[in-house]
Amino acid sequence: MLSAGALRAHLLAARLAGPVATSREVSLRSYRLFAARDPRALIGIDPEWSWGERDLLELMADKCGVSADPEYRTGHDVIDPERTLAALDAFAERLSAAARRGANVLLGTGHPHRLLGFYAALADALSSVGCTVLTPAQGRCVDITTRFGLRTYNLDYVRGVAFVRDPAAQRPGCETGAHTHSPLPVRTALAAAAEAGGPLPELVIGDHGWACGAGQLGFEAIGLADTDDPALFVGEAEGAVSVVVPLDDAVRSPYYRPLTRYVLNRACLSQ
Repeated sequence: MLSAGALRAHLLAARLAGPVATSREVSLRSYRLFAARDPRALIGIDPEWSWGERDLLELMADKCGVSADPEYRTGHDVIDPERTLAALDAFAERLSAAARRGANVLLGTGHPHRLLGFYAALADALSSVGCTVLTPAQGRCVDITTRFGLRTYNLDYVRGVAFVRDPAAQRPGCETGAHTHSPLPVRTALAAAAEAGGPLPELVIGDHGWACGAGQLGFEAIGLADTDDPALFVGEAEGAVSVVVPLDDAVRSPYYRPLTRYVLNRACLSQ
């Protein structure tokens, strides 16, 4: 079993925590956009409270460990590995609870090139203990506004994990997909499940708009988030999102495997 100490060392070595690749400039820009209620930063969360830039910086310092100094404006952001470990423990507790009750679960990612393997391992483990991994709206078109204009994507699933792909991409079922922050994919999936008469998820696991969009609609949601994703941490602070794990969400895929082992062990789901 991977110990907390060994995982902490891995988090730092892989730059999942500690000084991360996400720049301070990018994070601060996201806080400015969120404070202005720009949809690109809200990614599905409709905040109940008023969040100014200083409020967001203080929140992210508390949740992630970034510097709370507003004068620190350049360089790399920092994530406290102890906060990551604590959140992974809470994440594992939610998985364990879902497994014990055989819950219906929905998993989705806006980072399919990086995080699909992490979520797919969770889907496999939950399915093996009797949970139903839902795949609603497979193949459904989703129109998403990007910096290049309105683009149409298809909702697809690989190993039980949802993501969107460009229609011009390779055959369905392959692991190529598009990076997106949009909550529209999860809204599409949930609407399709409801239209079909269910079942609906009792737990949504994901990142970006998948966690925020589901949480805002009242579904229990847990996920991963980087220092430039304040929406998830606001959702957690306001009660819309149950657990958010602070980490760099764009490192190489293999670097997430120790996190997978740790979480599944903590949730008593190791096979």
